[in-house]
Amino acid sequence: MAFPNAPAILASRDLRLADLERSPTASLLRIYAWMQLARVTDNRILDLFRQGLIKGTVTGGQGNEWMIVPLALLADKALDVVCFTHRDLGGHLIWGGHLCEHLNQYFANADSPTRAREGNIHHGDPANRSLPMISHLGAMCGPVLGATDSQRRFGRKAVGFAFFGDGSSSTGDIHESMNLASLQSLPIVFVIENNGYAYSTPTDEQFMRGTELWRRAEGYGMEGLVIECGSPEGAARTLGAVIEKVRSTSRPMLVETRTLRLRGHAAYDTCNYLRPGEAEGFAAKDPLPGFRMSLAAVAGAGLVDSVDAEIGAFVEECVKVAMAVRRPDPAGMEEGLFAPAPPPFGWLPEPAAPESLTMAQALNRGLRKVLTERPESIVLGQDIATYGGAFKVTENLYGDFGRSRVFNTPLAESACTGYAIGLAVNGHRPIEEFQFADFATEAMTQITLNAATMRFRSGASCPLVLRLPCGGGLSLGSFHSQELESLLLAMPGIKALYPSNPQDAFNALLAACEDNNPVLLFEHKGLYRHGKHPVAWDPGYRGIWRPKRVRQGGYATLVTYGEMVHVAVGVCDYLASEYETDIEVFDLRCLSPLDLSEIAPSVARTGRLIVLHEGRKTHGFGAEVVARIVEGSRAPLKAPPLRAGALDLPVPFAPELEAAFRPTKERVIQLITEWMS
Repeated sequence: MAFPNAPAILASRDLRLADLERSPTASLLRIYAWMQLARVTDNRILDLFRQGLIKGTVTGGQGNEWMIVPLALLADKALDVVCFTHRDLGGHLIWGGHLCEHLNQYFANADSPTRAREGNIHHGDPANRSLPMISHLGAMCGPVLGATDSQRRFGRKAVGFAFFGDGSSSTGDIHESMNLASLQSLPIVFVIENNGYAYSTPTDEQFMRGTELWRRAEGYGMEGLVIECGSPEGAARTLGAVIEKVRSTSRPMLVETRTLRLRGHAAYDTCNYLRPGEAEGFAAKDPLPGFRMSLAAVAGAGLVDSVDAEIGAFVEECVKVAMAVRRPDPAGMEEGLFAPAPPPFGWLPEPAAPESLTMAQALNRGLRKVLTERPESIVLGQDIATYGGAFKVTENLYGDFGRSRVFNTPLAESACTGYAIGLAVNGHRPIEEFQFADFATEAMTQITLNAATMRFRSGASCPLVLRLPCGGGLSLGSFHSQELESLLLAMPGIKALYPSNPQDAFNALLAACEDNNPVLLFEHKGLYRHGKHPVAWDPGYRGIWRPKRVRQGGYATLVTYGEMVHVAVGVCDYLASEYETDIEVFDLRCLSPLDLSEIAPSVARTGRLIVLHEGRKTHGFGAEVVARIVEGSRAPLKAPPLRAGALDLPVPFAPELEAAFRPTKERVIQLITEWMS
């Protein structure tokens, strides 16, 4: 069904400060029309929800239009970056798309912009730099920083708009992001939508009484100001000046807008927490009726009435169109998890002659190759510049490629990972080094709920590589020795590689960098300098996504990865010598997507399965390997599967304790011989 034509007053989605001087009445009518469209649509969506025609829940922007509509009109939709919140329907409507498309999102029908995979106002338009929101509102800021910086790196004089409420202003991500934006001198307008309540908690229970949120700007070396709820024209003039200043100076600003929430947190909100008379006070402050009255006095009541009538009729026509769209079909839903593999990048066949390198050197060589041949690549992380990283993997890259390509980040893993996500979504290929894999827990939301879900919920690619130095054996204790693959890969949408030797590490870095999905690159710290091995250009580098047979045998099949590959080979050599028992060993190399197609036939042939990993046994990655192989096998096993992993304890510090905690050659031999008997 064709979409109905929008009223002529909605033909323009732009406004410039000069328009308010040249044609003030027409400009104010434009602001009013978009405000009215947002209000009528929000109210209609609420009605449809109450009728059971829209599912989930809805969060309205009634009372927020006076600010978000002028801002969205003033933004440059061809350049700028935004991530709207659930109070910003007016901004969504202006940024792009027909009203029917937005309603399709709320109805979660087959024509929904997110294919009905994401709820209500959580959609965005990544192709046009409107990033999709997540419910962890503070974590939305980092990607805005990254995408805006990406625009600037491409030579586009963009401004980014990061929105959050008074409630989410308490989150660490907000402070990390403001610090990062100021440090990097990024042109970001941080907008606090302060409606006085975080769901039901008033601001005087969130902050010390008398706290003015906009004054936090000074602590981050940026300018701040406050706009009181009121005149949309006044908001347009103030915000227009802010946008022009940020665009020209490339310095961030913090704007606190003291706005209204006329309908409660969400459709199910009873608002019984409001103080007596507070709801009536909010209604009395609603800027829309007063703006309408003043506009009618200038433009004529008949003109304003006709605008209202046209918009009302348009909304009803669009509702009918959206309600007639078929329901979504779940067929093919799993295929939308990952972005398809791109064509090979056409890497230069270098180094042509093998170089004898440690794994750390092989990774450094790979990073150097990526930075040299892919101008969209960026390397970031803590202490990776002059110092060369905690394990010297990035040594000398800063001096050779400069701060624009290789730079230190503050200790703000969540915001910095969000920043990398924004870079990736907008066309760059960031590689972020975590000083230790353990610190990735600080960025769990960004990794597992933002980057990992980006493709599925928005259709956007997120080509991001996260390097994770992991594993024990170096007496570094519980906070520097974790194996986190089971924890991270429990969430869908992430790819993961875990090389066990320098050549595979070199190949893995190239394969990960050209993939259009977030890729975790696990790097065992014990392997960084575990001897030197030949490394050269390998035209079959994409084979790293599949397991590799590293030892043949017929008695059993042993599956492992990372440092445990070396342990496994030593164990099997011993068993072959002392017990005349040959065990076949596979190096998984790729943990996600997990490909067991070459391993399953081996298990069917040997009839026995052993899985070895350094991570803890309970909830360990080996359980998934065993389950998949056993579930897919028709041939009965000759023995129960054997899982060998670490003890179910935090990683202990002392070498003697850590040796007892981790799977060592001696412990694995003991486990297998007992299992054999």
